[in-house]
Amino acid sequence: MEMKLGNPHDWWNNAVLYHVYLRSFADSNGDGFGDLRGAMDRLEYLLELGVDGVWLSPTTPSPNDDWGYDVSDYLGVHPDYGALSDLDEFIDRCDRLGLKVLLDLVPNHTSSKHEWFIKALSDPTSRYRKYYVFAKGKPDGSPPNNWIDATGSSAWTLDPSSGEYYLHNFLPTQPDLNWWNEDVQKEFENILRFWFDRNVAGFRIDVAHGVFKDRFLQDDPPAPEMSKEFSHFGLIETYSKNREDVHPLYRSWRRIADAYDPSRLLVGETWVGDFSKLASFYGNNDELNLAFNFMFVFSEFNAKALSEVVGKTLAALPVDASPVWTGSNHDISRFPTRWADGDDDKIRMALTILLTLPGTVFLYYGDELGMCDVEVAVELQKDPMTKLIPGARFQRDRARTPMPWREGPGRGFCDPMTTPWLPFGPEDARDVESQLRDHGSILNLTKGLIRLRNEAKETLSSYDLIEATEETWRYRCGSLEVMANFSEGVHEIETEKSQRVLSSRYLEGVTIRDDGRVEVGPKEVVVIKR
Repeated sequence: MEMKLGNPHDWWNNAVLYHVYLRSFADSNGDGFGDLRGAMDRLEYLLELGVDGVWLSPTTPSPNDDWGYDVSDYLGVHPDYGALSDLDEFIDRCDRLGLKVLLDLVPNHTSSKHEWFIKALSDPTSRYRKYYVFAKGKPDGSPPNNWIDATGSSAWTLDPSSGEYYLHNFLPTQPDLNWWNEDVQKEFENILRFWFDRNVAGFRIDVAHGVFKDRFLQDDPPAPEMSKEFSHFGLIETYSKNREDVHPLYRSWRRIADAYDPSRLLVGETWVGDFSKLASFYGNNDELNLAFNFMFVFSEFNAKALSEVVGKTLAALPVDASPVWTGSNHDISRFPTRWADGDDDKIRMALTILLTLPGTVFLYYGDELGMCDVEVAVELQKDPMTKLIPGARFQRDRARTPMPWREGPGRGFCDPMTTPWLPFGPEDARDVESQLRDHGSILNLTKGLIRLRNEAKETLSSYDLIEATEETWRYRCGSLEVMANFSEGVHEIETEKSQRVLSSRYLEGVTIRDDGRVEVGPKEVVVIKR
């Protein structure tokens, strides 16, 4: 059955967006941190890669307890990255190159160093006290409920001066905002307008599913055994996050965005484990424009699992909604490690699948190189969040190491004499310079796939599952027909001599036999452009 989706008039429909983790992208001033000037120097690379836009990790001032996701000023730029004028120039340069710029917006919480929270703590009668979630403890003095923060500890910290607790779903230095307070809502409407006035194309909204909490602070229920994948330390976040009250908020933000220009984009970080909940963030084409699909991200990398997630996602989305596909980001293991275990053939498969699905694709910096997680020694780790989690399954620093632009000291990221903020990975030819020289590299495969995607863009707003077995996944996306072979054997598909055929192994040069059949080898994806 063919599924139609996405509004062809939306620039992000079937686009490829590139996630720049700014601190690790390019260092222009020798301090070991990536910055806006460094990123500006690499815009031609992104243009040649063929992407349509850039999502910048938080650029706002921050004490860096959570590396920018603890905001101390929503209207400024962190001095490590430059000045507000540098960000203005970055946006302007991107605009002239035809690249859209998304900023990271963190509405769930602020830094404890934000002036709002400083005033809230210093004076319990201050209007800013109601900007945050404060509550009295239980009669025995324990926290108000059983909510757990991102480190596995209680989500409540006592304010000794008042005897009340304040809520933090992440670190204690990241107090949660009270979104029931209309003053908070007005503050963020002004924040949106401030950046829209500076010509940003839109926002990636951090913890988009979690900004509202239950008014009555009810306990989160225990997770059933079968729901562990999206549970939180054994609890289902029914009351601490995932409230239906977010939808009127996003409708109001959408009205603001559309009033500037219907091409302004709102993208949600939506950690949900249910397809209907994911679809709900789109509303009736009046809430978020895009919502990240973590069920796809955490799918097993095989034909059956991936095809099922894609099919269920597309079936659940409302008319004209564009799905989002991505494999990596700053919070999780990179897909070349998580899905492919460093196997180049599997990495190529994953990129080929990502770039031939209908909707919007996000690439995390280095995905196009097959960049893997990097083991970071304990003494070099910088992420307080995962350091605090006992037996953490994943240290986020592994997926945040500097971009390898070339081999040798500094790797083209920083001056050869500079020590980068996180260590580099091994010199394994997974760097830009080496791969540009190699016609058959993962980088050149990615560039070729993006070119193919752009050529077929006008046709890609449909998906038709042809076949999905334990070993193979075959589908049609507009004018592209895709056959993914996850097995160790060889499979064959029919085509015509006149059609263009590409392979995840070597891009061009696929042999079409006289009988019109093409062999698809083990761990290979073949794409036919009809």
